[in-house]
Amino acid sequence: MVQRPSDQSTNLPWVEKYRPNTFQEIISHEDIINTIDRFIGEKRIPHLLLYGPPGTGKTTTILAIAKRLYEPKELNSMVLELNASDDRGIGIVRGSILSFASTKSIFNSGLKLIILDEADAMTNDAQDALRRIMEKYTNNARFCLICNYLSKIKPAIQSRCTRFRFGPLSESQIFPRLDHIVAAEGVRITEDGKQALIDIAQGDMRKIINVLQSTHMASGLVDRNNVYLCCGQPLASDIAKIFKWLKESPFRKAHAKLVEYQKENGIALHDIITHLHERHIHTIDVSDRLDIIRNLANIEYRLSSGANENLQLSALVATFQAIRA
Repeated sequence: MVQRPSDQSTNLPWVEKYRPNTFQEIISHEDIINTIDRFIGEKRIPHLLLYGPPGTGKTTTILAIAKRLYEPKELNSMVLELNASDDRGIGIVRGSILSFASTKSIFNSGLKLIILDEADAMTNDAQDALRRIMEKYTNNARFCLICNYLSKIKPAIQSRCTRFRFGPLSESQIFPRLDHIVAAEGVRITEDGKQALIDIAQGDMRKIINVLQSTHMASGLVDRNNVYLCCGQPLASDIAKIFKWLKESPFRKAHAKLVEYQKENGIALHDIITHLHERHIHTIDVSDRLDIIRNLANIEYRLSSGANENLQLSALVATFQAIRA
C-alpha cells in the first residue's frame, strides 16, 4: 500500500511534493549519483557543473547534495542558492556571491555551498568575475553550476568544474515513478494516457508530473485525448487530417481548412509543424522530403523571430503544393 504524503505537503504542487530528497530516491543517472556520493564520502568535493535538458534531475541532485552535507539547521548559513537568470549580472557576483564565499561561518568549519541555477543566463562579465572568485576562495566554498546549454558557459569556468551531463529520462525510469504518484494520489489513468505523457514530455519528468496533475484536476480521467487537450497539443488524428489536406487539397481549400481548424481548436502553427515532422514527413519520398524539411525549418525559424503567423501558414501550404507541381 502506497503511503500518502503528510498533510503539510497536501497543497504543494506534485512536482515539489514528490521531489526526491536523497540520492536513493533519485530514479536515474546512477553513475553520476555514485560518483558524487564517493566525492562526499571522501570529503573531496570539486566544483560541479551539471548540464542537460530541463526536468532531468539536475536541481534535485544539487539539493540532495546540500541535504547530505548539512543538517537542516545549517542550510541557511552554509548554502547560498541563486537563480542566475534573475541575478545574472556582475553586481550580484561581486556582492552576494563574493560576500558569502569569502566569509567563514562561526559555528561550522566545513565548506560552504553556492548553487547557481540557470548559470547559462549569466553575462560574460559575470562569468569572468565568477572565475576569479572560484579560484580565490576554493578553500572556503564549492560552486555548483546548473545549466541547460553547456556552450554558453565559458571554457575557463568549465575547466574549473567537474562536468556531468544529465540526459533525458527513459521510459523504464519514468514509469515506476509515474505509477507511484498515480497510486498515491488516486489518479484515474489509462495506458494510452501514460504513453501520451511520455510522448509529450520527451524525457522531462517535471513536465510529466505537471501535465499529470493538470489533466487530473481538469478532467478527472487521464487519457490520451484529455492529456493533449490539457496541453493544447493537436491530436494524432487531427495531424493525420492536416497532412491529408496539405497533400491532396488545392491551395485555397487546404488554407481555409487549416485556418478553420486553428480557430476552433486554438492550436499554434508551431505545434502543427512539430507534429507533422514527427509523425508524417518520413512517409514522403526522399527527394521531396529534403525540400519540405528545409522549408519547415525556415517557417519555424521565422515564427520564433516574430513573423506573422498567417503568412507562415500560407508558406506551409505552399510548401506541399510545390511538391505536387
